[in-house]
Amino acid sequence: MQLAGVLIPVPTPFDDRDRVDTGRLRRALEKWNTRPLAGIVVLGSNGEAVMLDDFESDQVIVAAREAVPRDRTFIVGTGRESTQAAIKASRRAAEHGADAVLVRTPGFFKTQMTNDAFVRHYTAVADASPVPVLLYNFTALTGVNLLPAAVARLATHPNIIGMKESGGDIAQIADLVSGTPAGFSVLAGSASTFYPALCVGAVGGILALGCAAPDACVRLFELARAGRHDDAVALQRELVPLARLLGPTHGVPGLKAALNLLGYDVGVPRPPLVPVADAVLPALREALAHFEEIPA
Repeated sequence: MQLAGVLIPVPTPFDDRDRVDTGRLRRALEKWNTRPLAGIVVLGSNGEAVMLDDFESDQVIVAAREAVPRDRTFIVGTGRESTQAAIKASRRAAEHGADAVLVRTPGFFKTQMTNDAFVRHYTAVADASPVPVLLYNFTALTGVNLLPAAVARLATHPNIIGMKESGGDIAQIADLVSGTPAGFSVLAGSASTFYPALCVGAVGGILALGCAAPDACVRLFELARAGRHDDAVALQRELVPLARLLGPTHGVPGLKAALNLLGYDVGVPRPPLVPVADAVLPALREALAHFEEIPA
């Protein structure tokens, strides 16, 4: 399974009646398939997974699996608040063709989410999942932090193959890399710190920015891998303004607006999220024009 490189967490399109639009999803994926990406992730945070029920989630998985070539890694987000629900979601994803599952940390009962609780949760999911498991830490959204000490314990499980770390704490990413076996893949989840994450041992990234600027993100990965650090630093600096617009500033609504400007037609976010204001669009156009990545 290819985890080195740039994978993208694609958004979930909805139609004008707020139903999952699998036709739009397939058409967008056909365009992303022309880019030099290592893989596709559906039902992640940018896929608005928490907004979908199980039937809708299955619709997304089936449609995406039909569109994603078999030579590209296909990962499905199956994080749930309960261990049992995460197991069931992981099994359904495997039945529908997922190569691996990405399981975010449960976070509703924040004060109870200790290292031991996380180890029990992920061990049970990995024991039951028919496909490999990737841990997923996104403290800014969940309010909990999957610490390196817990990850080091989990990384010894034969069915836990890696982790997406969406925080920008490079010291924590370095600790994750140094504290886990060589075969355990740490993936960056923040495009704003993609280059430094690669420098401390991340093997790639699952990047929302990669949906809108895939060629530039892949180029940054290749520059870092080739040791062309001056060029990589320069490109990282160029990417940061767009990464911030699509991440912490405007989030999923910003990503969908940017992709619509690029011709991907992914619709609007699902309520209670609201589309970005029209006044935001000029800034998005300007940031996107810098990379001139028009889909084929």
